[in-house]
Amino acid sequence: MNKIGRTFTSESVTQGHPDKVADIISDAILDAYMAQDKNSHIACETCVTTDFCMVFGEITSSAHISKDEIEKIIRDTIIEIGYDNPALKFDGHTCEIENRLHEQSADINQGVDRGEEETGAGDQGMMFGFATNETESLMPFPIDLARKLTNKLTELRESGEIPYLRPDGKAQVSVNYDAEGNVVSLDAVVLSTQHDESMSENQEQLKEDIREKLFKAVIPQELMSEDTIEHINPTGKFEIGGPHGDAGLTGRKIIVDTYGGYARHGGGAFSGKDGTKVDRSACYMARYIAKNIVASGLAEKCEIQLSYAIGVAEPTSVMVDTFGTGADVDFEKIVRENFKLTPDGIIETLGLRDVTFKQTAKYGHFGIEGLPWEETDKAEDLKKYIKN
Repeated sequence: MNKIGRTFTSESVTQGHPDKVADIISDAILDAYMAQDKNSHIACETCVTTDFCMVFGEITSSAHISKDEIEKIIRDTIIEIGYDNPALKFDGHTCEIENRLHEQSADINQGVDRGEEETGAGDQGMMFGFATNETESLMPFPIDLARKLTNKLTELRESGEIPYLRPDGKAQVSVNYDAEGNVVSLDAVVLSTQHDESMSENQEQLKEDIREKLFKAVIPQELMSEDTIEHINPTGKFEIGGPHGDAGLTGRKIIVDTYGGYARHGGGAFSGKDGTKVDRSACYMARYIAKNIVASGLAEKCEIQLSYAIGVAEPTSVMVDTFGTGADVDFEKIVRENFKLTPDGIIETLGLRDVTFKQTAKYGHFGIEGLPWEETDKAEDLKKYIKN
């Protein structure tokens, strides 16, 4: 076995994690407004706790969605996630709902809406995108594997294959790399899953089911060794979970939502925000650029940073870092020549007025096939910059 050079850890959480519940609700409301008015400006936040959900934030839209309709969207989303039973102490059928959504600040809106002029950025800030060739999805291996585990855990629950599972859960993987940066083995795998009362005194059966139906189905077995540490529900029973076990809030899983800590993050969250909010859309564009650079062969690893000023269309800076793996080219010039970086340009390039955003909060914002910013349609064009 190759000598271990470093160990890196990433985590992912299921749809039923309280923070993810909040993210999914915020994006469900965003989707409802965008379905009626593709030019809606939305900044919708959600918080959840025991038998309670509140949505709040700012909206500018010609869509007509009543408070009753908002409440139905919230309830349907909670039930769809799996909280549909009073025993969970968070039930979409009966939980209290408070709606504090209101019209967007005119001061902010004047910098974004400019009639025939280019749309200004909805906020200032810096946004990052990343890609690496260590997986087929061009995502870092640790977050790629952690997300596959949580998505499969959800599938096992929804299909009934493991009938006692409840919606809350999380996975964490510690990956060993050799000195050249190649994945060589798994140092540790941690999986915590909520379950019903029938398994509280039968944790050994739960662990065996997780090993057989989840770990063996998802984890490349050649990476497991006698030294790989496994923790399954390490505290023991996990009966109390979801918003009853811990309050949830939109935007608290920004590392889970991006690259698992493997690449930098500007600090902005995604869910509940339309495409004019560059802390979401510019992160998507930065991922699109980085992925196409790696797919083209111009670099093995690439990080993009974009920065914006509120009300200003063009980015204030563009940074490209290939960590010593890139071709000898002017990457910033290449990016500016080949990609539209204004809010309007990003929205147009990635079709952000037609995306169903709820799916990103559920299954992952990056590395998920079918999302427009995961396309590598620019890679062929970028190959012309490779010098023979």
